[in-house]
Amino acid sequence: MNQVPTIKLNNGTLMPQLGYGVWQVPDAEAERAVATALEAGYRSVDTASVYGNEAGTGKGIAASGIPREELFVTTKLWNGPSRTWDRDAVLRAFDESLTRLGLDHVDLYLIHWPRPMRDDFVSIWKTFEEIAASGRAKAVGVSNFRAEDLERIAAESPLVPAVNQIELHPLFPQAELRAEHARRGIATEAWSPLGQGQELLTLPAVTALAEKYGRSAAQVVLRWHLQLGNIVIPKSVTPARIRENLDVFGFELEDGDVAALSALGAGPAGRRIGPDPAEFDV
Repeated sequence: MNQVPTIKLNNGTLMPQLGYGVWQVPDAEAERAVATALEAGYRSVDTASVYGNEAGTGKGIAASGIPREELFVTTKLWNGPSRTWDRDAVLRAFDESLTRLGLDHVDLYLIHWPRPMRDDFVSIWKTFEEIAASGRAKAVGVSNFRAEDLERIAAESPLVPAVNQIELHPLFPQAELRAEHARRGIATEAWSPLGQGQELLTLPAVTALAEKYGRSAAQVVLRWHLQLGNIVIPKSVTPARIRENLDVFGFELEDGDVAALSALGAGPAGRRIGPDPAEFDV
């Protein structure tokens, strides 16, 4: 089994640096996909309320027979515009996620989007403080937060997010935000670490490195993330690809190759493929 390194979060919790993501995996397929990933050697699984697959994810975890203490489970609050996110609503949503997962706690609970135009993520974070203090989430954090959003939390709460899960890949390397995380003691986690579709993985700069190292393009990009210190959660429902994405600890990229991949997204904006957190409120 691959020995996945861990990242020590700012509250001392250990998080595997490479996990399995289930975004866009239908609930009916999630049980099999998660069971396959856990059998392959993954010990971290990332889901979210809005993915609609917490129940299937929980069934896959239960079917694995792996002791709970060996697993790291992340889910997220979908703080959408359909309701007012006061304390009771946040706590109810958290309870509902635990029920769907069939768990009595998660290892990481994230605010899915800042939605700055709603001006409520600080009050939501206050309830996250309560959830963290209860022990029902070993760590709490955020997702898609910008530097200015992190500053708002720092100004109004003593609890520093353990993680900020953001879009991050060589076409959008987010160097400034990663530096901000490092300054604040926040771990950087990458969603869509391989980009989306085949654009990134078929770039000549990437395929040349895959040939150089005798690895797939996806393995080269995942290795880039790991050497930068990012936490990654690649997604696949194909058993062979699930195993391939985990097999990235037997080689290292040369420093110049890491820099060359980082340069693919050089420029003030990079190549964002997902929504802009400054504007997203769906």
